[in-house]
Amino acid sequence: MSPLDTRVPAVLLRTDRNPFHHGTLGAVRSLGRAGVEVHLVADCAGSPVRSSRFLRATHTPPRLGARPEEFAAVLRRVADRVGRRAVLVPLDDASAVAVARLRGELTDGYLLPDGPAALAEQVADKAELAALCARLDLPHPATALPDSPAEAAAAARELGLPVVAKWSRPWLLPADAGLRSTTVVRSAGEAAALYRRSPQAGSRLLLQAFLPPGLDRDWFFHGYADRAGAVRGGGPGRKLGAWPPGAGLTTVGRWTPNPEVRDLAERLTGALGYRGVFDLDFRREGRTGAYHLLDFNPRPGAQFRLFTDTAGVDVVRALHLDLTGREIPDGSPVPGRTFVVENYAPLTALRPSAPPYPSVRPGTRELAWYARDDRAPGLALWSLWPRHALGRLLAPRTPPPAPHDRPPGENRTESRAENRAGSQAGNRAENEKASRP
Repeated sequence: MSPLDTRVPAVLLRTDRNPFHHGTLGAVRSLGRAGVEVHLVADCAGSPVRSSRFLRATHTPPRLGARPEEFAAVLRRVADRVGRRAVLVPLDDASAVAVARLRGELTDGYLLPDGPAALAEQVADKAELAALCARLDLPHPATALPDSPAEAAAAARELGLPVVAKWSRPWLLPADAGLRSTTVVRSAGEAAALYRRSPQAGSRLLLQAFLPPGLDRDWFFHGYADRAGAVRGGGPGRKLGAWPPGAGLTTVGRWTPNPEVRDLAERLTGALGYRGVFDLDFRREGRTGAYHLLDFNPRPGAQFRLFTDTAGVDVVRALHLDLTGREIPDGSPVPGRTFVVENYAPLTALRPSAPPYPSVRPGTRELAWYARDDRAPGLALWSLWPRHALGRLLAPRTPPPAPHDRPPGENRTESRAENRAGSQAGNRAENEKASRP
């Protein structure tokens, strides 16, 4: 018998058009395996997810950049088709922000976590997150918010090149603008040129001190804050592989005990009064050993299935259990459990898994796409991924800033020297995972 209330369906929502978002498939399988009727509001064209046997139906998502009222109209139509109240699970930041804003309008058709309506937007906004960390005295990279190209150039020099440039609200980036949510900036001129593109980005540019990557430095924490605020159904993980290397999305992750990371996660969500699923990214600073918070995603992380405990609970199941009034079973952590994304780490996926701890049996890992009880998405991946990867490879690159983009008075010889000094470190990593492949 399923521990979940199978009378209550689930509606998964994602506006990001990435067809290879493996977290979507993870949510479909997690709830579907428990007997829950799963509906997906997303663009599934060219996606392996659409072939999952655990998916009941797909629905057309809101358009990119949709206003809150458009989100509400789409979700009301889906609720009418589902025919009964459902648990709503946003799977990207744009959806999480919109749903939090619309909570009062959606409660007739959906079950949603309680909490401050503006909080999802506040934590997802990288400039607001920096201010929150300062107020709560949580480690966070030194951050500057320039108000002009000249200020951007000066801030880059003051922070120490290379620096990390981020758009504060990356979910607002137009798909065709050629802008990345996070960029390693290697000269003051490059920082100024990037600032000039702020109108295209739709949000503020911030510059942060670059924390170098290294062995045992990149960590994440997934959890679910229940109705009482207790963190359930997740844990701390170590990033063993990433794309791009040294940064980007997690390609290989391992559930690794880390009391300090857990304490930071519980302290942060408790201080904010946060309720719902969350995904935090940390980088350990090599000199001090402090874990700096880089990112707060108010929704499930793509590798959330890594944290499946001995009771079979992950953060998405914890959400469904809590919102339907059921107890969340107290399962035990499974340290050493691994998660591998095959299309980014094919060699790791092919190698037999070895137990990193004596108590963990061999084979305690999960692949993002292949599953014995749901083979079709894994097979579809290898017919769809090569075309997608080739298209990305052949896509035109954004040209580097032209010389006239440099701020007045900048010494170009100095900028070239800055670029040479920062290029090795800058090429290795960014401080944040990429939002899409």
